[in-house]
Amino acid sequence: MRVHVVGGGLAGSEVSRYLASRGHEVILHEMRPVKMTEVHRTGFLAELVCSNSLKSESLSNAEGLLKAEMRILGSVVLECADKARIPAGRALAVDREIFSRCVTEIVEDAGVKVVREEVSEIAPADDEIWIVSTGPATSESLTKFIESLTGYEDLYFFDAVAPIVTRDSIDMNKAFLGDRYGRGRGDYINCPMSEEEYEKLWKALVEAETIPMEDFDRKLLFERCMPIEEMAKNGKKAMLFGPLKPVGLVDPRSGKEPYAVVQLRQDNKDGTLYNVVGFQTRLKWKEQSKVLKLIPCLKNAEIVRYGVMHRNTYINSPRVLDVFMRLKGGNRIFFAGQITGVEGYVESAMSGLYVAFNVDRILRGLEPVRFPRDTMIGALTHYITEEVKAGLRPMYANFGLLPTLSNRVKSKLERRKTLSERALESLKDFLKSLKW
Repeated sequence: MRVHVVGGGLAGSEVSRYLASRGHEVILHEMRPVKMTEVHRTGFLAELVCSNSLKSESLSNAEGLLKAEMRILGSVVLECADKARIPAGRALAVDREIFSRCVTEIVEDAGVKVVREEVSEIAPADDEIWIVSTGPATSESLTKFIESLTGYEDLYFFDAVAPIVTRDSIDMNKAFLGDRYGRGRGDYINCPMSEEEYEKLWKALVEAETIPMEDFDRKLLFERCMPIEEMAKNGKKAMLFGPLKPVGLVDPRSGKEPYAVVQLRQDNKDGTLYNVVGFQTRLKWKEQSKVLKLIPCLKNAEIVRYGVMHRNTYINSPRVLDVFMRLKGGNRIFFAGQITGVEGYVESAMSGLYVAFNVDRILRGLEPVRFPRDTMIGALTHYITEEVKAGLRPMYANFGLLPTLSNRVKSKLERRKTLSERALESLKDFLKSLKW
C-alpha cells in the first residue's frame, strides 16, 4: 500500500522518514518552492518559521520529557537538531538552515519520493493512505477542502514571528552576556533598560501602527506567541512579567537586576544573527525599526528579518478524528502536526511520529495502539482527540496533562522529575510489550 504525505514540515518529515525507513512506499507532497507561503523562505523540509528554539531538554520540563520520549522512537527532527545545535543556555536551539537541510537530506536518503506540488483535495484509492500534515500555513484551496471534509469552518488562531538582527549591529558596550540565574553558559545577549527607557518603549509599542489583518481578533491570539504590541496593551507593566522580566539577570557592571531586560538569542551557527526574544509582532516594518531602536543596545540594529503575523489553521480534532488521528468515517485519511491542535515545534513533530507509528502497524496487518496516558505522547494525543469538552484550543506539552502520582511529592522540581521517570519507564515497557 502506498502512503501519501501532504506537507513537508516537522510532522510530515517525521511521518515520511519513519515509514520509509521501515520499507513502505512514501510520496511526500510539498508545494514549496513552487508555491510559497507568507512565512516560509526556502523549499527545504522542516523549515522553522518562528523561533529557532525547540525549548528545554531538562526532564524537569514537559518539553524535555517529550523530547526524551521522541528520541526513543527515533525522531529525525531531534537527530538534526543535535547536528544543528547552537548555544542557547538550557534550551535546544538550532541554526535554521543547517537544521532544515539535514532533515531534507535524511528524508530523501530514506527513499521518500518528494513531489513539489500543491495538493488541493484528497481522494484515496483502495491501496493508498493519505496523511495531511500541512500545518498552520495550509493553502487556501486545501483548507476549503478540509472544511468540506470535516464539516467545520473558521478553525484558526493568529501566530507571530519575531525580528532578527545582526550581531555586529548590537552595542555590546551596553549589553551583557548571561543566562537567567546564571544557570547556563552565558549564551544570551541581554539588553538592560532603565524605567524611563522601558516606559518610552511601552508607549511606542502601544501607539505604533500595525499591519491590518482580516478577521484579526485578540481572542484568537495564541498566548505563547502573543505579539509584543498586544502584550503592551494589556498594561504598562505587562511586559515586565513576560519577555522583558529582569528576574535572575544581574548586570555585572552594576551588580543589580536592571528594571527591564530584552534578551537576544543566537539564530545561526556562525553567531552572526540574533533573534529578539519575545518580540513577535505585526507592526509595520518602519515601526519595528523605530521601536527596536528605543532599546539602547539596539539603537543601530540592522534588521535582516522583520517580524510578521500569520493565521494558523487547525481542525476540531475531538469531533472529527479518532484516537489514532484518523478521520472518522475515512479510514485511509490521517492528520498530523499543528493542524490537529497541538502547539509547538516538538509537539508537531511528535504527532507525526505517533501517526507514523500506527500507520506502520496498520500496513503490517496489526491493530493501531494508544500510547500510555502517563507518557507525554499519550497524554497530549489523548487531550486533543478525546478530553476536550468545549471548543479545542491549541495545546502544548505540560505536566498538567499527566495523571497524578500515587505518592505525593511536595517539591515541584522533584515531582516533575518523578513524572518524567515514570513516563519514560512506561514508554519503554509499552514498546517492549509490542516487540518494537
